[in-house]
Amino acid sequence: MIKASFGDRLDAWVHRLFPFLFLRPISPDALTVLGAAISIGAAFSLAGGLMTLGGVLILLGGFCDLVDGVVARHQGVATSFGAFLDSTLDRLVDMVLLLGLVFWYATSGDSATSLVASVVLVASVLTSYAKARAEVVLPSLEGGLLERGERIGGLAIGALFGVMVPMLWVLAAGTVFTVAQRFSVAYRELGRMDRERSSASGAGDPV
Repeated sequence: MIKASFGDRLDAWVHRLFPFLFLRPISPDALTVLGAAISIGAAFSLAGGLMTLGGVLILLGGFCDLVDGVVARHQGVATSFGAFLDSTLDRLVDMVLLLGLVFWYATSGDSATSLVASVVLVASVLTSYAKARAEVVLPSLEGGLLERGERIGGLAIGALFGVMVPMLWVLAAGTVFTVAQRFSVAYRELGRMDRERSSASGAGDPV
């Protein structure tokens, strides 16, 4: 939702707020890998119950993930592999952060919250997979109540402000709803494509 609303202004904001990123060439792929490494550190912090440290590391890792594409476009070096690397490591980060929380709450004896974190993990993967699978044939499948930025931001807020348990319940409900939204859009758009294809095929049949 945030990406859909403000994504077209992201490059200008990053240039204005973080000019040091553009003083000399920085490898966008290195930023992507650095962000993922920091986020893995955040996952280990969450797994050990170090929520504040985990929240700080989530923000640092998210910052790298936010600016890598902007840096690539600024340098004119955006590549297909860079996009693949970014997307793949995003999925890794999504999973390890939530696995860290699943582990922490499970070992702390809070099985209910561990289960809720597991729901967020599964729904997050489904949200991303639904988009990737639909875009094999559709130009794009964007939007939804809770996209990746909202989910990562929610985890950071939960960790930093000591409200992780209620935040996980919010993320569980919102992410499951987002999966349903994407399935609904895919059902509508893929059905429309099938009808158009069938209509075009019928129109081309000899009389």
